[in-house]
Amino acid sequence: QLFQLFTFSQLLQKDSSKIPSLCNPSNETKTRFSFSKINALMESWVPILASALKTSLGDVNVIAQNTRAVGKDVAFLLQWLQEFYQFPAEKVHLIGYSLGAHVSGFAGSCLGGRGKIGQITGLDPAGPMFEGMAASDRLSPDDALFVDAIHTYTQERMGLSVGIKQAVAHVDFYPNGGDFQPGCHPFQSFEQTVKCAHERSVYLFIDSLLNKDKQILPYRCSDDNAFEKGTCLDCRKNKCNTLGYNVRRVRSVTGKKLNHKTRSHMPYKLYHYQFRIQFVNQIEKTEPTLTISLTGTKEDSPEMPITFIEEISGNKTYTFLITLDSDVGDLMMLKFRWEGSVVNNMWSNMQTFNPWSSGGMRPKLTVGKICVKAGETQNRTTFCAQTSDGIYIRPSQENVFLRCEENAQKQRRRKTHVS
Repeated sequence: QLFQLFTFSQLLQKDSSKIPSLCNPSNETKTRFSFSKINALMESWVPILASALKTSLGDVNVIAQNTRAVGKDVAFLLQWLQEFYQFPAEKVHLIGYSLGAHVSGFAGSCLGGRGKIGQITGLDPAGPMFEGMAASDRLSPDDALFVDAIHTYTQERMGLSVGIKQAVAHVDFYPNGGDFQPGCHPFQSFEQTVKCAHERSVYLFIDSLLNKDKQILPYRCSDDNAFEKGTCLDCRKNKCNTLGYNVRRVRSVTGKKLNHKTRSHMPYKLYHYQFRIQFVNQIEKTEPTLTISLTGTKEDSPEMPITFIEEISGNKTYTFLITLDSDVGDLMMLKFRWEGSVVNNMWSNMQTFNPWSSGGMRPKLTVGKICVKAGETQNRTTFCAQTSDGIYIRPSQENVFLRCEENAQKQRRRKTHVS
């Protein structure tokens, strides 16, 4: 088999290949092997990934194998490094894309009694011929001391998905639910859409190397519906982790599925917030079109639409997820606007021209309590209306809610106590 080796001292060249004796393996240098899909030519992202690894980590060896390969050949290379250079397997990190993810798993299982590979990262492991197979016939947590996987295209067509849907690692990440990736437009050709979503796993990994100040934080969640409600933004008991190269090695027997949303381009990070709004004395069912904007200590957010999964009625608390492109800092103020229907807008105008008319029939929402949890910081903030009439949200009207003074005092006392 032909292996392409990129060392720290050489320039990246598409057709260059070096013999293993030039890689200078040592106990001080970690070695990362990158394997791509079967029958692939030099993918455009391979030199980008190799460059990102070297730029971010410094003195490392990066090996990319682009011909038809099997895990046994990779295991043979690792055994050779162990035998001739006393290079320990636990310092090896295999990074496999598509079929290469399973090749990496086979390599780990083939080492046998020579020690386990330190880490395997599967970048959207291939689905066809591997979905539902036994652990010995695909990438699995048994193949290394720690295995993580990023699933970006698990959408089924004719019963098959390009990327494997099932969990195959100690920690499995499902960006945007794992089936649709922002920026991979459906109006592109099918081949382009698949390639875009499938390769997104690679670029998310590259992103974790190049944008260290914007690490993505996914959260463990039972299903997509719960995530859309924002109920999964919990980091207690290892329920969240860092996606990509800086993943925390948390081993679990059952495996963990983590979800998060991303932008359509680098840096991919989005900031997640769970909103809990209590509506009281709501007799008539309604489906209002609400928008929200946030003001923080760093900046303001644009207006964003709120999506309620169910109709608003009765005395009930509703939860939903909001994501922001940037860090606005500690939240200080919220602004709600009920866009309203054409009929409601006409009624609002009539109220303006006839201030003596009764407002009893005018539709409104009565807000009892608003709580916001920031996923990245795990901070909780409660917001209050500033006037007695401020709790009523009406069509074509903007309502301002400020951080409750009681909540602010508690946080100040906590900071004073810590300092």
